[in-house]
Amino acid sequence: MTYCVAMRLDAGLVFLSDSRTNAGVDQVGTFRKMSVFEQPGERMMVLMTAGNLSISQSIRQLIADHVNADGESIWTVNSMHDAAQIVGDAIRMVHERDAAALEKFGIEFNVSMIFGGQIGGERCRLFQMYSAGNFIESHNENPYFQIGEAKYGKPIIDRVVTPATSLDEAAKCALISMDSTLRSNISVGLPLDLLVYEADRLAASRFVTIDERNQYFQMIRTTWGRQLKSVFEGIDDPVWNASPEMTANVLSAANAFSQPVRVAPPAQAGRTSSSHAAPLQTLAQQTGNNRQH
Repeated sequence: MTYCVAMRLDAGLVFLSDSRTNAGVDQVGTFRKMSVFEQPGERMMVLMTAGNLSISQSIRQLIADHVNADGESIWTVNSMHDAAQIVGDAIRMVHERDAAALEKFGIEFNVSMIFGGQIGGERCRLFQMYSAGNFIESHNENPYFQIGEAKYGKPIIDRVVTPATSLDEAAKCALISMDSTLRSNISVGLPLDLLVYEADRLAASRFVTIDERNQYFQMIRTTWGRQLKSVFEGIDDPVWNASPEMTANVLSAANAFSQPVRVAPPAQAGRTSSSHAAPLQTLAQQTGNNRQH
């Protein structure tokens, strides 16, 4: 499995991916999930993938080579939307070629992608691609996309990231999101690829591969865990069976008579006839009886 997250901000784009492809006691694979398609000064595009590795690698190669019916490629189209259409075409071409053969071996055609970047003359744009080749685009109401093991790292992004968030703050948030996922799911693992793109540069200038020795990421892991525990301990415990008018943080009000849903036991449950009850013996009693015999 994997976890990838990308954010579209007023200031540019942030992309972060892990490199775990499978996980088990004795089977761990590492493949990089992020690919950059770049013509400096003209266009900069990033693709991140999750799902079946052989499928995503085939799609990535087709994206780089494919020319559509209008003679356009990812290297020549004038908009990111048209580039996303070419990515969708590549997904459908691989599906048409391989899906039926994979199905015979019980393998599902499973792939999801995040594709984003900027082509000169338009703004930064971000898309989430699906297995059918269709896609949706990020807007201000939803400035980020996740693929793979998304649930663990989602809450921090929902609380922090808006289009006005700075690139450095967004990168910090993405790393905290990744750390939360790493701690909760063995199918996501280091090293990480982080790319931070400043709008209108039309080149990838801020990129780093992060392993367990990375100083900043180690600080994130230590500080975030410590601060979370401190915040948790700073929240008052609940107050039971009290009057909200008399004290704060009342969980159960004294005049509220809520009850759980109780299931009654069967009529004979837990009842044993005294005539059939075996006497309780201790080890000393058993030993004494054995001596008498």
